[in-house]
This record gives sequence, structure tokens and C-alpha cells, in this order.
Amino acid sequence: MPLIRIDLIEGRSDQQITALGDALMRPLVEVYGLPERDRFQIVTEHKPGRLTALDVGLGIERSEQIVIIQIFTQTGRSTEEKQAFFAALAAALDAIGVDGADLVIGFIENTAADWSFGFGRAQYITGELAAP
Repeated sequence: MPLIRIDLIEGRSDQQITALGDALMRPLVEVYGLPERDRFQIVTEHKPGRLTALDVGLGIERSEQIVIIQIFTQTGRSTEEKQAFFAALAAALDAIGVDGADLVIGFIENTAADWSFGFGRAQYITGELAAP
């Protein structure tokens, strides 16, 4: 179960935001084999000038259509799996009009003990959920 934060500059329609979330889910299901309903997404829109993502030395020019994605998930995915996910996500978002230059993705990893899905219990630890 990844928890995904999506940061955008305000101005997209509800339909565009839904399409973005749907496109993000496809590679999670196809590359990582997650269930369709394993969907935890938080979309935060920022006023222009409140989200800055300049170049890191690669010559990338970003637009006001930038999409920054943080994926909070359990450790254990290989570098190859992450690379496959990055490529699949870029392709899925490109299909809905998000330019590759405007896509920034970061993984933040933790352990099974770091998750509670309700009732104050760590369900991966208690055995209520199988650890991925």
C-alpha cells in the first residue's frame, strides 16, 4: 500500500486531476501488481509561485503543469522495479498530456511496522494484512 502525494500548481479541472490519479494507478497495478482498490492518493494544489522545482543540473525546463509525486511505501523494491515503474508512469502520464520534463517522482521507504490502516493497529504486524 503506497501512500501517494501529488503536488500541482492549481488550475487543472476535476477531470484532469481524476485522469492523473487514474494514470498513476495503472503502473502500480501493472508493474507492482497492486490491487485496483489499493489507492491512497492525496492531491494538493498550490497557488502559482508556491511550488518551485528548478533544474538539478540536467537542463530540464519545467512548466506550470509540473507534477511532483511522492510515494511512501515499504522498502523492498529493486532498482530495476523502480526504473520500470518510473518509465511506465511517465508513459501513462504522457498519454494524458503530462510532459516528461514536468514529472518529478520520489520514493520514501519505510517498514511494515510504520503503517496503521485504522483502529490504532499496525495491521502488517498484527497479521491482519499480509506484508507485501
